[in-house]
Amino acid sequence: MTTFPSLPRLVRQFLAFFGVGLAAAVVHYGLLIGFVEGAGVDPIPATLAGYVAGGVVSYALNRRHTYDSDRPHREATWRFALVAFVGFLLTWLFMHVFVDGLGAPYIPAQLVTTGIVMLWSFLAHKAWTFA
Repeated sequence: MTTFPSLPRLVRQFLAFFGVGLAAAVVHYGLLIGFVEGAGVDPIPATLAGYVAGGVVSYALNRRHTYDSDRPHREATWRFALVAFVGFLLTWLFMHVFVDGLGAPYIPAQLVTTGIVMLWSFLAHKAWTFA
């Protein structure tokens, strides 16, 4: 029989995930904006570099503060990497569509993309990576 976490626990986890996401976003967006505005890098490779750097922050903080996982690192790391890789592909896809396909400014495009990838990541990490 499967048991589901109580609503308050789920809300607490999502709020912790959101807080960790803010820390990771500072790293991600900092690199994105720095590369685009400071170095003239195209927004898509710049956001992918930021995504990877933010992912390192996200793993460390989510493992401890959001999911309080005791899954061994040798298991959690490759699971996290696989979920992050799907998020990386989603980031590339949506940014490509929004920026290159629709001509949207890169910051609003990244904000929408972040929301989509955040939902995917929370659910996948909760159900699989740190379960």
